[in-house]
Amino acid sequence: MDYVTTCKLWLLVGTLDSVLDSTAKVAPFRILHQTPDSQVYLSIACGANREEITKHWDWLEQNIMKTLSVFDSNEDITNFVQGKIRGLIAEEGKHSFAKEDDPEKFREALLKFEKSFGLPEQEKLVTYYSCSYWKGRVPCQGWLYLSTNFLSFYSFLLGSEIKLIISWDAISKLEKTSTVILTESIHVCSQGEHHYFSMFLHINETYLLMEQLANYALKRLFDKETFDNDPFLDDPLQITKRGLEYRAHSEQFKAFFRLPKEETLKEVHECFLWVPFSHCSTHGKMCISENYICFASQDGNLCSVIIPLREVLAIDKTDDSNRSVIISIKGKTAFRFSEVKDFEQMVAKLRLKCRAASTQDDVSSEVAVSSDSTGPSENFKEQPLTCPKECSKTVNTEALMTVFHPQNLENLDSKMLKEKMKEQSWNILFSECGRGVSMFRTKKTRDLVVRGIPETLRGELWMLFSGAVNDMATNPGYYAEAVEQSLGASNLATEEIERDLRRSLPEHPAFQSDTGISALRRVLTAYAYRNPKIGYCQAMNILTSVLLLYAKEEEAFWLLVAVCERMLPDYFNRRIIGALVDQAVFEELIRDHLPQLTDHMTDMTFFSSVSLSWFLTLFISVLPIESAVNVVDCFFYDGIKAILQLGLAILDYNLDKLLTCKDDAEAVTALNRFFDNVINKDSPLPSNVQQGSNISDEKSNHTKVDITDLIRESNEKYGSIRYEDIHSMRCRNRLYVIQTLEETTKQNVLRVVSQDVKMSLQELDELYVIFKKELFISCYWYLSCPGLKHHDPSLSYLEQYQIDCQQFRVLYHLLSPWAHSANRDSLALWTFRLLDENSDCLINFKEFSSTIDIMYNGSFTEKLKLLFKLHIPPAYTEVMSKTSSKGDDELSTEELLYFSQLQVSKPADEKETESGRNSPEKGKGKIDIQAYLSQWQDELLKKEENIKDLPRMNQSQFIQFSKTLYNLFHEDPEEESLYQAIAIVTNLLLRMEEVGRKLHSPASSAKEFSSAACGSGPSEGNAEGSVKEDPSPPREEHQWSFAFEQILASLLNEPALVRFFERPLDLKVKLENAKSSQLRSRTKM
Repeated sequence: MDYVTTCKLWLLVGTLDSVLDSTAKVAPFRILHQTPDSQVYLSIACGANREEITKHWDWLEQNIMKTLSVFDSNEDITNFVQGKIRGLIAEEGKHSFAKEDDPEKFREALLKFEKSFGLPEQEKLVTYYSCSYWKGRVPCQGWLYLSTNFLSFYSFLLGSEIKLIISWDAISKLEKTSTVILTESIHVCSQGEHHYFSMFLHINETYLLMEQLANYALKRLFDKETFDNDPFLDDPLQITKRGLEYRAHSEQFKAFFRLPKEETLKEVHECFLWVPFSHCSTHGKMCISENYICFASQDGNLCSVIIPLREVLAIDKTDDSNRSVIISIKGKTAFRFSEVKDFEQMVAKLRLKCRAASTQDDVSSEVAVSSDSTGPSENFKEQPLTCPKECSKTVNTEALMTVFHPQNLENLDSKMLKEKMKEQSWNILFSECGRGVSMFRTKKTRDLVVRGIPETLRGELWMLFSGAVNDMATNPGYYAEAVEQSLGASNLATEEIERDLRRSLPEHPAFQSDTGISALRRVLTAYAYRNPKIGYCQAMNILTSVLLLYAKEEEAFWLLVAVCERMLPDYFNRRIIGALVDQAVFEELIRDHLPQLTDHMTDMTFFSSVSLSWFLTLFISVLPIESAVNVVDCFFYDGIKAILQLGLAILDYNLDKLLTCKDDAEAVTALNRFFDNVINKDSPLPSNVQQGSNISDEKSNHTKVDITDLIRESNEKYGSIRYEDIHSMRCRNRLYVIQTLEETTKQNVLRVVSQDVKMSLQELDELYVIFKKELFISCYWYLSCPGLKHHDPSLSYLEQYQIDCQQFRVLYHLLSPWAHSANRDSLALWTFRLLDENSDCLINFKEFSSTIDIMYNGSFTEKLKLLFKLHIPPAYTEVMSKTSSKGDDELSTEELLYFSQLQVSKPADEKETESGRNSPEKGKGKIDIQAYLSQWQDELLKKEENIKDLPRMNQSQFIQFSKTLYNLFHEDPEEESLYQAIAIVTNLLLRMEEVGRKLHSPASSAKEFSSAACGSGPSEGNAEGSVKEDPSPPREEHQWSFAFEQILASLLNEPALVRFFERPLDLKVKLENAKSSQLRSRTKM
């Protein structure tokens, strides 16, 4: 049966590659089956050489030909042979990821993928496409395979084979491009190399899947904070093409309708919705999730509706031929959908959903904090729960604006009259389109938002357009509970919050009083409790201050949740990746819409640096408050699109001034002067609150710009920018931003490490790439990986990537010049234990590179000292492998992890000293600067380590040390000389120890010591006699040990040993071999 497996391989090669793939390589030797009187030949087997094809023929004789004699006709023989082939193919398919319901072509493609690239069998093929790979101006026709962790291409044309494997985490640029030669192609940039793929069909589908897989890999490997919140992609082995497409549609659905992140798109139906105020039906799509029914017209801006199932009272179907569904909601409103396919089945499903939603509402009303909330931070001190009603007494139930600036209805000036006219316009819209979460949203709604939302309606409409109203409705009592839980907490986030409270809109009366400050403190602290991964980030205080002006305190909290977790994803975390991505999108839009500005500016990063605050604070930090709130209005309605449009409009307005600027400082001054002169002429706020009215006379000479006109102009000029384009640009630039951050991390690590090693910068760079790649490769096919679990971008650069003992063993085998030793697994284990000083079973790149540097560039003494330290505690531990059949010293993964975690007992005072050396970042309290200084001082002292401070090596350790040296010398050109030298050294050391033992023996005399020093025979006998007379226990007397100086001095006397350890080693060649074999070492080939 062993040969059956081999037969499967050649069978698949011959049958599938040669017949189904026009680009497949034709084997030089083949076995064909022909039915007599037939022109059809079946390819049964193929081989690369005569020996291989002969083996196939022998197998056919033994397993098939003997059976053929039982058949009466040639047709029966042919059918039997065909059935046997198909059976072998099916048997091979059982061990692959192809499911039984997969199309046969996909199964065949999967088998070709596995054979062509030899990747580990866990690698999941997602899809494949026929395409051309361009090498210069020559296209190479072949197959593009997209799998969970790799983009792979294979081609065999005119005797030339091309095989390309690119890991998704190495891609820094992915885009669709057009050139003179290619009308449209996919451009992939990986580690400085550019690759172009073109295809006749499915280029958009291919590009979107590549984009999703690349972003998935980046989230999983680089951006742990985001990935932890994305359970859909937890298991890399469950990813499918259909699943990725489904997820993409679901994400677009949630983003468009601003639904909670827990929602997923379940069904989509094309239908018509009756629009009562237009007296007609509009065509569009009904989208159904777990708790919402949504509708958007074909042109999304024309009409859209969101119906929460919690609001639904009844769902009815009509008996007419229009296949209509009528949904009645609270407030005596009904929506009629017609021409719904399978409307009866859909009505039944919706009724079940409504019953489930009503039951859930009853349960949630009894629970203070919902189950989908994020768990409390470890840094928050738990406090006993109190009744939410008691807590609500301290929570503001009114917006701060109504408290500090109540409207005077008796004295209506021109601005107040305009404000009342705005309110009237909205009331008319409410009467036509409805009011509340299920109102019709039309072009007229957008026009009113652009003009500015009235002060009295701002909080309500912000909640509505942002989707925060849904979060608050489904989590009753959550905020009061969060405030109570976080009350009195003390940690880094609360300290930063306290520091910034008085800096939040300090000129506004609301935040000059304890009322506003206390509300701001409660909201920010409650959010830090809800989302400890973000905690508190600068700019959150400014945004929350404005939210509190127009929304009730609990509403402001849910608005902050909507902004931080949905509308501006990844903005408010430690690396502000989301903001940096949108900066890159903004630069791309500037290149497209303002090319003359791009040509003038020598460095596009100017726009990123000057506009970062625009995005983080939604222009609140640069515009007067009365103008900034209009921008926030548009942001809650249109999302990031509104901010991008306004940014372009501002640059366009100042285009002439910017083109005359000679440097960045002059351009910044011009923009700041512009912002100072933006006004809101219709703002009803008192003059003591308005910031735009408090400018000096000198500045007042400049032209005033009304914010409403500026926003209207941004919509007219740049309103054509689509949500889909922004999403695509975000995905594309996310790759670039994260890879740029990773490159910065690498450069910082290399700068620190290069000071302590003798390697060249290029060698250190290549070593870092291999180190990091090993961490990622070990995480490709596993659900939970320690490397990912411990990866934290907030830590220092050196601590961001750390490897465990198993990963270190692989690297040791690939890179160590001592990896040929029979006990290489033990050496790898002891080396890891030596480097793992804090006993967390992880080591960083600095520790790893220092050891590799000693092995290749260290002096004779340094290399010997390393070997010596490997054979004494804490590094050394006796290794006993249970799987002796594997070889001399090969350890299983379980054994390796067990021995790596084995603790060596140490004196109590030493334990206390080491406990104080643990990284101060690993504590739960605030960072201890004194601990950092102490740790730094310890590292400096390590560099001055004296060889005299090394402990002595005992008997069993010295025996193992000698064995290691023998293993290292195996198959060396001077093997015999080295063996003789080590035998001489060992004998000499033992005799020296004998002398030392006599010296310290209480019964020995000066005469005996003198004789022993001369090496006379009788003295040895006398020494043995003295041992017997010694009253001390014999076991202790026979224990002997060596100091490092003794071993060093002895080895220096042997030229062969000195030559061996001082022989120059080529690290560059080793690094090249490691890079090429790093992935291959895990394949099944």
